[in-house]
Amino acid sequence: MIDLAQDRPSNPLFRLGAQPIALTAAALLLLIAGVTSIAIWRASTGATPETDRVVASRQLQARTAQASEQLVEKTKGLEATQQESIDQLQVVQDQLQTMKRLMAAQQADTKRLSEQVTTLNESIDGLRQSFASVRATEAETPSVTRRKPSRRVHASARKRSRG
Repeated sequence: MIDLAQDRPSNPLFRLGAQPIALTAAALLLLIAGVTSIAIWRASTGATPETDRVVASRQLQARTAQASEQLVEKTKGLEATQQESIDQLQVVQDQLQTMKRLMAAQQADTKRLSEQVTTLNESIDGLRQSFASVRATEAETPSVTRRKPSRRVHASARKRSRG
């Protein structure tokens, strides 16, 4: 007798391959069910990834534009602050130059006054020495006492001048 089991393939894949239409139909049903469930999920949640990506990119563009505007404003603020600092530095430099000139003039005046004081001190010393030498000579020579002219001399001088 002939064994019928030999006519059948022992591999299960060969058994599925015998019904390719059923296998294709099952895969198609699974694919349709998956797409349908995704569509229902999107419709029920109201979220679509494409829309979310567009919204996110627009928000990113808006944030980038806002950041650029803020950078421009901060740059302008820094420029203004820098210009103010430069102006203040120029004023301080001008004041420093004025102070240097005033200080030089004051030093010149101080030097001139110091020289005048030195000259005055020398003159005073000279006068003191002169005064001391005059006193010394007066002390050495006996003092001559002058007599007052008598009234007679004056009276005779009067007569002469009248006559």
